[in-house]
Amino acid sequence: MQLPAAPDLADLAHTHAGPMRWLATATATAAVVALAGLFQPGPAGATATAAPAPRPAPAPEAAAVSYPLECAGGPHTVARRVSGDLDGDGNPETVAVVHCEAGSGTPPSGVYVLTRGRGTDAPARVVATLVAPDQHRSVTELAVRDGAVLATLLGYSSLDVPRCCPDEKEQVSWRWRGGAFVRADRDEARSA
Repeated sequence: MQLPAAPDLADLAHTHAGPMRWLATATATAAVVALAGLFQPGPAGATATAAPAPRPAPAPEAAAVSYPLECAGGPHTVARRVSGDLDGDGNPETVAVVHCEAGSGTPPSGVYVLTRGRGTDAPARVVATLVAPDQHRSVTELAVRDGAVLATLLGYSSLDVPRCCPDEKEQVSWRWRGGAFVRADRDEARSA
């Protein structure tokens, strides 16, 4: 028995891929993709409009704060101030160096951390004393970097050293840890 001859593939009409056939195929594929995109489910828990992120409160103003500083009835001076987020809550704190006004010599400084209560209208207040004036230190450099307070403190090795001319120098830092500011020498802070 002899089988009929197979038709030549070149003679079949559906095997000819002309430009119109390619255009029709591309259009149909694009339509399927577009329709599939319309019927995709949204992300879980998504809302139509996201609430804007709350803006951080402005840094506390150092001039309007009552400091735990005894100036024998005289005025005090805010000598330096820097701001930054020290506790990671997204709102900046202010670190202020404050000393009593003096006619001569180098008055001891206090270094204070200021924050404000809830809301932007809440008054600023002292929440930590990093250096108390009774430690007889003055501050020559102050910065906030990467959540740490950095300072250079000058002091006196004995009571015989004139109050105009500090003879000791320390570079220190403080970082918020476990609900308190922890002090370290700068060399210790770099190695930690």
